[in-house]
Amino acid sequence: MTGALTLYHAPPSTCSQKVRLALAEKELAYQLQVIDLSAGGQHDPDYVKLNPNHVVPTLVHEGRPIIESMLICEYLEDAFPEIALMPQDAAGRHAVRLWTQYVDRVHAHAAVLTFAVGPRKMIVSQGQAGIEANVASVHGKKGQAARRIALEQGVASPLFGEALAAFVAMLDRMEGSLQSSPWLADDGFTLADVAALPYVLRLDHLSMTPLIEARPKLADWFARVAARPSYGPAITHHVVPPLVAMLKANGAEVWPEIGALLKVA
Repeated sequence: MTGALTLYHAPPSTCSQKVRLALAEKELAYQLQVIDLSAGGQHDPDYVKLNPNHVVPTLVHEGRPIIESMLICEYLEDAFPEIALMPQDAAGRHAVRLWTQYVDRVHAHAAVLTFAVGPRKMIVSQGQAGIEANVASVHGKKGQAARRIALEQGVASPLFGEALAAFVAMLDRMEGSLQSSPWLADDGFTLADVAALPYVLRLDHLSMTPLIEARPKLADWFARVAARPSYGPAITHHVVPPLVAMLKANGAEVWPEIGALLKVA
């Protein structure tokens, strides 16, 4: 299958990173359209026509919008199978899907983990108006409630403790799986690795790197993913240095509190 590809994305978005990585691994040419989440671009009526969930990314292929990041990756696998990111055997494909399903459950905690640490200081410094504006940018009452708690309570929030525990459990699961295989679900790089990378990277960007370094197989996997030819076009080229510097600085500031939570757990 051929045809024009356009990806609507946000550079630091974990879900956008997954799709960019899959596109780069498959060596596909595509156009990029940035959706500014901080300015509410995900709620623009024209964009909502493409993605009624008010989230990124959205892939448009031959005029048809494809949504949900891992479903987009599977769509790319079906539409462009020449460079495979899924094993050929049914058992291997099932193993990949077990990982992608699991990582999608971890994703539910990503926003709390990020906003309780990363941009929280900047947003809170803007006063209640800043908090309200950020909360209002989230689609859905449940998400808004979680964002408010993350911003108002930070790492002291019970939701942050739950998010941290979910991420640590993921790291432990990855470390265990990587004992017997160089990649998560197969002897080769697959969509399982694509799915997991953005969340390990997010921990690194939040100065939670000791959690990665404490797991040797995981640390080696992370380094090998970063060394792949796809990593530059998919990840490095979209890094906003001032944003990452802010995330790292704020993460380092609260790392002692996070370390205390880990000891209690």
